[in-house]
Amino acid sequence: MTPGRLTKSMQRRLTVLWRDQPSQSDIEELEANTARVGLVIRLRWAIVLAIVVFSVLGIGIYMLGGQAQLLAPHMIIPAIALWFVLVYNYFYQRTYRQFANLAVFNVAQLLLDMVVVSVLIYYSGGVYSWFDAMYYLFVLEAALILPTRRQVWWVAGAAVAAYVGILTLVGLHVLPAMAMPFVANDLQTNASYVAVRGLWTVTVILGTATVGEQFVRSNRDRYARFVELAVRDMRTGLFDRAQIRHELALEIERAKRFGRGVSVLLADIDHFEHFNTLFGTDAGNRMIDLIAERLRRIAETDGDSSLIVAGRYGGEEFALIVPEDSSAASSEGITLAERIRADVSAILDEDRSVTVSVGVAAFSRDGRTASELLSAADAALVRAAADGGNRVVIGRDPSFRS
Repeated sequence: MTPGRLTKSMQRRLTVLWRDQPSQSDIEELEANTARVGLVIRLRWAIVLAIVVFSVLGIGIYMLGGQAQLLAPHMIIPAIALWFVLVYNYFYQRTYRQFANLAVFNVAQLLLDMVVVSVLIYYSGGVYSWFDAMYYLFVLEAALILPTRRQVWWVAGAAVAAYVGILTLVGLHVLPAMAMPFVANDLQTNASYVAVRGLWTVTVILGTATVGEQFVRSNRDRYARFVELAVRDMRTGLFDRAQIRHELALEIERAKRFGRGVSVLLADIDHFEHFNTLFGTDAGNRMIDLIAERLRRIAETDGDSSLIVAGRYGGEEFALIVPEDSSAASSEGITLAERIRADVSAILDEDRSVTVSVGVAAFSRDGRTASELLSAADAALVRAAADGGNRVVIGRDPSFRS
């Protein structure tokens, strides 16, 4: 891999918006990631408040029991750790929108939280500490807000590593054991007890990650399926007419923002009623499926990371939205239209074949809105069919005046 490609690959992995001229869907994903970062910050305020309230009440109870003098030497560093959390959470709240493009920003925040919790666990008795329950909350938080399974398991793995690391260092006397009230402190260096207690906590952490990740993933997948069903054509799986119009409007806004172009292609099967009369509607449906699959493949392989959008515009009519590198011409759309015409002609279903007529309209030459572009592409499509079909026609009729 060349240095340039390696740099671009790293940019894609580390940032949400990695294209020089992002699509509207890229911008929406950045906004969603920004919202997730904000959610992490709000949840952290709630967790820190719970820890502070617990600590104050807990110390008060120990004081009533006459055990406060045993805890006093341990309180300085945990207090500093909590103060650190308050400071960096305040800093994140003021500046997180500037860092939201970093894809791993939420993971980094959660890992930092793990470090703070590990400090609290060590200074509250290690194997005896009740603060290990905070790991479970952070793992559930990760399942709720992180976009991928891998990131959730990174957080769960970090919690396991941090907890096991503390117990090991204390057991090996690398770190001194913290004496705690009301417990047999010698058990902190008893290998069997520490192993069983640590195994239980690790089991619960991993169990929490599994249940939380599966539950949240199930809900996300169900929601994603509902969204897909709402915008997809049931037969072909391509975008439906309404979604094509929506996507085209978004691409036009993107073209205006970055000074680029966008073309819309409408392709219609020539003499399809005659085809159905000769071979039956089942054969016609199979041909529609074959053409849809070819268009899907073109959209996935020819676009700048699948920016081409393919849809079924109605009946035997298909639509493609093609972003252009330049606003001066529609060369990419024209080239793609000719390829579609040739590819469809090559499709065979039991030695049966069809041809398509294609109309191409370009922003802003043929229109400045989605309705104007679709109207222009439809007019070009009508002329292509009237001229005998199996051809590409570009733009509006020369007599058209906007």
